Amino acid sequence: MNFDPKHYSHTTLKSLYRSLLLPRMIEEKMLVLLRQGKISKWFSGIGQEAISVGATAALQQDEWIMPLHRNLGVFTGRNMPLSKLFMQWQGNKDGYSKGRERSFHFGSKEHHVCGMISHLGPQLAIADGVALAYKLKKEDKVSLAFSGDGGTSEGDFHEALNTAAVWDLPVIFIIENNGYGLSTPVNEQYRCKSLVDKAIGYGIEGVKIDGNNILEVYDTIKGVRDYCIKNQKPYLVECMTFRMRGHEEASGVKYVPKELFEEWEEKDPIKNYEEWLLSCHVMTKEEIESTRAEAKNYIETELNKAYQAPKIIPDTKEEIADVYKLRLKSDGLLIVDNSQPATRNPQPVTTEKKFIQALSDGLRQSMIKHPNLILMGQDIAEYGGAFKVTENFVTEFGKERVRNTPLCESAIVGSALGLSLEGYKAMMEMQFADFATVGFNQIINNLAKIHYRWGQNADVVIRMPTGGGVGAGPFHSQSNEAWFAHTPGLKVVYPSTPEDAKGLLIAAINDPNPVLYFEHKALYRSISGQVPDEYYEIEIGKARHVQEGHDLSIITYGAGVHWAQEYAEKHKDISIDILDLRSLLPLDYDAIRATVGRTGKVLILHEDSLTGGIGGEVAAWIAEHCFNKLDAPVMRCASMDTPIPFSIELEKNFMAYSKLEAVIEKLMIY
Repeated sequence: MNFDPKHYSHTTLKSLYRSLLLPRMIEEKMLVLLRQGKISKWFSGIGQEAISVGATAALQQDEWIMPLHRNLGVFTGRNMPLSKLFMQWQGNKDGYSKGRERSFHFGSKEHHVCGMISHLGPQLAIADGVALAYKLKKEDKVSLAFSGDGGTSEGDFHEALNTAAVWDLPVIFIIENNGYGLSTPVNEQYRCKSLVDKAIGYGIEGVKIDGNNILEVYDTIKGVRDYCIKNQKPYLVECMTFRMRGHEEASGVKYVPKELFEEWEEKDPIKNYEEWLLSCHVMTKEEIESTRAEAKNYIETELNKAYQAPKIIPDTKEEIADVYKLRLKSDGLLIVDNSQPATRNPQPVTTEKKFIQALSDGLRQSMIKHPNLILMGQDIAEYGGAFKVTENFVTEFGKERVRNTPLCESAIVGSALGLSLEGYKAMMEMQFADFATVGFNQIINNLAKIHYRWGQNADVVIRMPTGGGVGAGPFHSQSNEAWFAHTPGLKVVYPSTPEDAKGLLIAAINDPNPVLYFEHKALYRSISGQVPDEYYEIEIGKARHVQEGHDLSIITYGAGVHWAQEYAEKHKDISIDILDLRSLLPLDYDAIRATVGRTGKVLILHEDSLTGGIGGEVAAWIAEHCFNKLDAPVMRCASMDTPIPFSIELEKNFMAYSKLEAVIEKLMIY
């Protein structure tokens, strides 16, 4: 192995040795603890330390890194207290995730390390978002994300590299090519000669290096960092290395040919660097021994501190409280309370607006209120979006803040999260709510869980044009809100009026938690109403009592509110109480209880299919908590359990409103 010290001082060369040695010695200790049953799982990076250590040392301490399983050198390189790391690995509450996460699935904003999720690929898009934040701030910084050779097969790899290239983002993507994705060898992962060849397809630069040579890694990443900052472009680095242990310790290494271990043992990054330091008289044997003794003492001291940590005691209230980031109250912000019939408190100046105009108004005022709010989505800039919600926004706010995206969803959700790491707010327009399936992993596993996992919030709103009634067929008309209402950490809102559309959108943008904001396409231009001119909020989690009645309660939301009102208008012989949920996560249980108490008969109406819809959850809650108030079984009126069809006649037959009269008649006879 050829080490080129270039111009680096002996102090730097010694520092790199200490940084390289520490994670190796920690890992050797962790393997002992694993055998003793003091930790439950370990993903070893033995043999790969030079990549993490060299890359981390080459960056500034306040530049974000997105590490994976085998990047212990990132955590130690950022000087994270080892005792706290030990507590994390032991599942102790005083670790970085309060015992909620495993090994390296955690992060620390203080140390600019973003915790991974098991799906690996989504980390890359978060790096895009962070780099975009640096670019917008005009800061000379880069973000850095790791991928394994197996991870390059994921769609997230393509989306992240392509987005970074198209947006000219200063991101360093490092591939740790260690020969195996768990047990799958690289010859079953890809057919290109080298993974770095993929850079050409994205129009970016790349380089392949010896990932076991600490000086080559350190010097390369320093140079690449300078390139990314100067040229405002991404860069791909393939680091050749080898995994000397199993994917994780329980999986073993029987599938790896013995000769590979013998070959790579000779390329051990620490042994070779140590021998070179001695041969060049940079360090003496005594200094080497002293460095090892110092590291061993540090490890034992920090481990003993971790052993002193109190035993974890579950606290249900704390567990629930940590799902969301607490929102601080905004002094002076107008909160419009229209939750009761015929009331609006206070009484602001209003203008008649269509639903879609109210959305645009709320979004425009939010852009003015928050200079750090970035809008992203397919065709949202010059074209104004598929439904023209952002028409003329690019003229008013510029292309830096109103950003057309490549045709991808996962990378843009991830980029929105990355922006949040750097204090930005992000709104993504999911061109159709149906397309959220392509970004599902980022929404469900990254956005929703990140605050609970390690205290980092996701200040992200995803606008979800949804619903049928426009003859758009199975992939542009689905009602998929229930998918997300099942996921703790998300907030799900669904307005039915122009006033609520504006107020809830502003509230969603002001909320530091991820919000899925559903807007029914059929309401865009068919519904009008008085909308306050000024900047105001409607409280998320508070239902609206639309009208009072004593015979029957209809609990609904979105287009269902208008179906219920139309039915009530045509059947004045029935006194119907209508409750508009507006927020599906969290639900307003007090308002639900109140409407049950007013009538004793409840129908839950929604456009979503019957099985697994939000109506089932509401019905179950009423049966459990309001049984003594009921005079009849809770009934549901929902759309058919089929995909939504294209033909207008078939769609009408599919929709819940076609069944509403029959269900009400059935309920009223009790």
